[in-house]
Amino acid sequence: MSIDVEVTLREITAASMRAICELDVSPEQREYVAPNVFSIAQAYFEPRAWLRAVYANETPVGFVMLHEDVASGAFFLWRLMIDAEHQGKGYGRQALALAVERVRELGGHELVSSHGEGVNGPGAFYRACGFVETGEVKSDEVVIRLTL
Repeated sequence: MSIDVEVTLREITAASMRAICELDVSPEQREYVAPNVFSIAQAYFEPRAWLRAVYANETPVGFVMLHEDVASGAFFLWRLMIDAEHQGKGYGRQALALAVERVRELGGHELVSSHGEGVNGPGAFYRACGFVETGEVKSDEVVIRLTL
């Protein structure tokens, strides 16, 4: 990744919606993450959803969504995707770090997530970012935890 690239998380607006919904992972990764349009629709019906577009400078490159239950202190990384053309540049790690920063600001002490297993799955990425498997499997996905 170039040193002059700033990764930010931004609200999705009417003006940015189409560009965010057009972002996509590679065909081999599609079974591991829902399309952004589906995630945005899910968030519409879940008041504890927090969603943002991932930008590299002024270019939309991905999407992140948390499920935040501040009252109970439970935070779940519901979605994280970086467009296939923008993977391998460090944007996913930076977006995850920004999401973790938000969880910390809200008083969270851990971030939980889950992922499907497979050759093209995100397991190695999450392990490299410090997540560990909990030993649980929910809905055929491995549950992982990052202690903050």
